[in-house]
Amino acid sequence: MASSEEAKLELFLAWLQANGAELRCCEIQYCGPNKGFGIFSSNNPPDGVFLVVPLDLAITPMRVLQDPLIGAECRAMFEEGEVDDRFLIILFLTVERLRTNSLWKPYLDVLPTTFGSPLWFTDDEFSELTGTTLHHAVELQRKQLRSLYEEKVKSLVKKFLSLDGDTERDVSFEDFLWANSIFWTRALNIPLPRSYVFPEKELDGRFSNNDNSDVSNHEVAFKEVADAEDQKKSSGHVADGIVTEAAYVAVQDETVWVEGLVPGIDFCNHDLQAVATWEVDATGSTTRVPFSMYLLSAEQGQFQKEKEIRISYGNKGNEELLYLYGFVIDDNPDDYLMVHYPAEAMQSIPFSEAKAQLLEAQKAELRCLLPRSLLDQGFFPRRASKDKGDNKQEIERAANFSWSGQRRTPSYRNKLVFPENFLTALRTIAMKEEQLSQVTHLLEELIGSGEEREPSDTEVRGAVWEACGDSGALQLLVDLLQTNSLKSEC
Repeated sequence: MASSEEAKLELFLAWLQANGAELRCCEIQYCGPNKGFGIFSSNNPPDGVFLVVPLDLAITPMRVLQDPLIGAECRAMFEEGEVDDRFLIILFLTVERLRTNSLWKPYLDVLPTTFGSPLWFTDDEFSELTGTTLHHAVELQRKQLRSLYEEKVKSLVKKFLSLDGDTERDVSFEDFLWANSIFWTRALNIPLPRSYVFPEKELDGRFSNNDNSDVSNHEVAFKEVADAEDQKKSSGHVADGIVTEAAYVAVQDETVWVEGLVPGIDFCNHDLQAVATWEVDATGSTTRVPFSMYLLSAEQGQFQKEKEIRISYGNKGNEELLYLYGFVIDDNPDDYLMVHYPAEAMQSIPFSEAKAQLLEAQKAELRCLLPRSLLDQGFFPRRASKDKGDNKQEIERAANFSWSGQRRTPSYRNKLVFPENFLTALRTIAMKEEQLSQVTHLLEELIGSGEEREPSDTEVRGAVWEACGDSGALQLLVDLLQTNSLKSEC
């Protein structure tokens, strides 16, 4: 297996070099079936640059719209608003993987074929997530991907392969699922230079310098995607679905952010303590390669030889890392706890309709997301000491929380880590019949039987607090936490 992967790697490295990429002080190595490929230092880079890849090698939505095989059809769908920029890349990857004469074959062959994300779990593995937020999210994602494949992707891929002269090749849902996973595990948000997106001068003979000439296909494609990305933000003139350069640049200044895959750089694995970052060099002043992306050392001094060059995927909790990339980190400092009351469970509780109306009136939230570090001290986090003025404001705010002032405000009122919007929801869900009647009575007293006005969210919260207190809400919170804990241990 290793020799097969090494052979694929040799072809990929030759392909990179032929397309202008430069591995200056690094090597791409095969790290085994569970980890795939990684990038390792070979020498200490004198200028801090390990790897340089021309932006023309990136797979972006604009690249897809210019593709000689699928570009015209994708452009028509894109202009009609039938597809978005991410779909374009995923569709392109699906088609290119199945094409026997794909120009991208050396790159596609070294990409992983299986993934650790829940989309690829067996039924037994997936059942262990039952009841969690992640289970619900993946279940919904599977249904959406399957529907998208059956309704659009399958017929499009067959059509494109037929245009390429391949009428015998079968397409499967797994092909589309692979392309979707490749995009979400490897795509970068690329800050493309404005001069690359909207070329104004003949930099390399590719574009005309005549202001009256037709706009090149390259520029139109970039403009179409730019419009889709930021049409809502632009205050400039938009005509026929294509934003003008002046309008778009006014918003983005010198940078256009576009998602895409950058072969080579996308082999960097994740680390909380990244040893490198990636940058874009528009002029070639750093890399001597204009319009390129490069890996730059983030460490000072000598760089250890054979050390893996890792970048950071961002501050993400384990649930998000598993969902997107298929791995988790032990003792992840960015991990968090999701506590939620399932919306579907609302239908089975007593007086669900009335409670749903109260939840909406109070702007309550059925879930909360807390950094696990916040729970190191239990429900009550460490707090810096406050001066007397701050304490007085807290006391006054707590005293005004009660409807009549007769219900005593608990001492934990301003210490509990769980947000008020979430506790408000739990109070409402846990209400008993007599408490619900009391809330209705209190609100009628406030606004009058004639219902001259609607009570504010603060007034409704006050009525619910007066009728219920926190006893039912805290018991429900304990039940939710115990359920969450049990599922985490399974």
